[in-house]
Amino acid sequence: MAFHFRRLCFFSALLAVVLQLLHGVSGQLVVVEEPISAPPPPLVDLNTGDGIVPALFVFGDSLIDNGNNNNIPSFAKANYFPYGIDFNGGPTGRFCNGLTMVDGIAQLLGLPLIPAYSEATGDQVLRGVNYASAAAGILPDTGGNFVGRIPFDQQIHNFETTLDQVASKSGGAVAIADSVTRSLFFIGMGSNDYLNNYLMPNFPTRNQYNSQQFGDLLVQHYTDQLTRLYNLGGRKFVVAGLGRMGCIPSILAQGNDGKCSEEVNQLVLPFNTNVKTMISNLNQNLPDAKFIYLDIAHMFEDIVANQAAYGT
Repeated sequence: MAFHFRRLCFFSALLAVVLQLLHGVSGQLVVVEEPISAPPPPLVDLNTGDGIVPALFVFGDSLIDNGNNNNIPSFAKANYFPYGIDFNGGPTGRFCNGLTMVDGIAQLLGLPLIPAYSEATGDQVLRGVNYASAAAGILPDTGGNFVGRIPFDQQIHNFETTLDQVASKSGGAVAIADSVTRSLFFIGMGSNDYLNNYLMPNFPTRNQYNSQQFGDLLVQHYTDQLTRLYNLGGRKFVVAGLGRMGCIPSILAQGNDGKCSEEVNQLVLPFNTNVKTMISNLNQNLPDAKFIYLDIAHMFEDIVANQAAYGT
């Protein structure tokens, strides 16, 4: 989708809420589920032009991938038209016609567009890196039908490599630790674990787990992975829940007269519920951790129900 002005205002308001909460959350679950109508506070220091966080590190899948799959043997690529038709420079590997959500967030934070890990060089890494990979999941086997992809575990390993790069450029371990602690981590994982694992007939998981058990399995892995990022220095995390996946085009195309699949929508509910519990536990158990849950499903239900308010 195009990143139009009205959507920019929406994410600006959303980000304002997130950042306010990041400065105040302590040992509690914070859920961001609706945009706000009031103007957001400045996200950039008007005197210096600096953003309020030094860097943005992004982990996820095709919703926020910006080119990491371009040079690996994968069927999950978007470096060709019509992708990128509204992006200055054409197709880049983003699975949309313009900017992604995290591109907009970076701009609102006063940061440049965050480079893909596969392309980040030199001082670029000091402002953040995007590790997201189309078809990637929480589980390592997820997305195997697309051949190449970079699972979340590998994305975290790539972040460790970035830390080594940054340490050599910014004065050593102490300087990098301070920067990472103040940086924002955006994580959006889990959709492919359903679409390209649990719901795929050539994967055994649906025969091994019911929906609750699978949601439990995913969040067990997710907890370990987010804790790894915390142990690597991250403190401010925005974790996106799953949206109404029964309403996405690939599910609609399977039939049901163009209607959303409530079976799929119900299938992912245990995951979202478990992630909320996970975030509450992480905030309570990890010193100085500030995790925010983005209730994507509720947010977009609000957009659909109140289209006029969003200019659609």
